[in-house]
Amino acid sequence: MLKIEIPQRGTIELLHAVFDVNGTLSVDGIALPEVAECLKQVAEHLSIHLLTAGTHGNIAVLEQNLGFPLRLMHTGEEKMRYIQKLGPANVVAFGNGQNDSSMLRLATIGIAILTAEGVATRTLQAADILVTNPLDALGLLLQPKRLIATLRS
Repeated sequence: MLKIEIPQRGTIELLHAVFDVNGTLSVDGIALPEVAECLKQVAEHLSIHLLTAGTHGNIAVLEQNLGFPLRLMHTGEEKMRYIQKLGPANVVAFGNGQNDSSMLRLATIGIAILTAEGVATRTLQAADILVTNPLDALGLLLQPKRLIATLRS
């Protein structure tokens, strides 16, 4: 668990980190360097959930490279229901595509990741934070004072 006290927002107790894969942790179906190691560090505090529509069809390779199983989900509705089952108050969600907007909005903290694939406007509007790469996104969890500095009112 990761417990964070954010001034004017209250205490957040995170249990789960939910990531879209394509366009966030990988680009063109290739896992970005150093992401797997950072995911392992985050997994010491939170349960890791990797969701993908499988656009590039290389799920087994991504699972091997990232070190965690991937769950196949084709629609934003499926991703949103997944967050609902986990309990949105305990979830931080990461994504970039339009099908990620609902899960970012529903999660207690939604983080949009801007890579070469871009970020859908709807997803950007649903996010609490925008970062420019997955390592910065994971760094928010590894250095939670960054979350506090960004989200305080």
